[in-house]
Amino acid sequence: MTQNKCNPPTGLQRGAPVRTRILDAAEHLMRQGKADFSMRDLASEAGVSFATPFNHFGSKAGIMQALSGRRIDAMEARYRAASPPGDAAARVGAAVDIAAAVMLEEPLVSRGVMGWLGTPAPDPGLVAARSAALWALALDDGDGLNAARRSEALTELPQQLAFAFRGVLSFWTAGELADAALAPQARALAMTLLGSYGG
Repeated sequence: MTQNKCNPPTGLQRGAPVRTRILDAAEHLMRQGKADFSMRDLASEAGVSFATPFNHFGSKAGIMQALSGRRIDAMEARYRAASPPGDAAARVGAAVDIAAAVMLEEPLVSRGVMGWLGTPAPDPGLVAARSAALWALALDDGDGLNAARRSEALTELPQQLAFAFRGVLSFWTAGELADAALAPQARALAMTLLGSYGG
């Protein structure tokens, strides 16, 4: 019997939804150092038609945004599972450590994703908003921040922390920041931001 060319490749979950298969295939290619994969390569790896990735994500940039979302989801899940104690500053520090650990687990994939996020896309996506939501989760009610500025802090800090972490990641992605320095540098910047609100 002739093999069906649309069968998912070995190592991918055969029963997984199509979107998941496509994202898994993209990560698999990047683990092999192929961050510049073509959409045709991706379709072949995922065992789907050439049009399918476009139908689900619109473009390669859309796929990278979805992969970034996976990482943010992992950060949030681990943060919730850890339920870090302490005030807002302590929780944000813990969130930084968790976020950095997620990015460092698969550096080839993470750098590939970050490299693409730094390029113009037809649709900018929701990466900034999703990242800000993670930091808002860690801030919670802002305990430990200056009471007179707490409302302002809870409005402004989530986005500021998202920008700060993304900035540190950009230097790590470019190879200018060592793996071991990612969390400490990101944490130092986060604490500087919180300090401006009395944290």
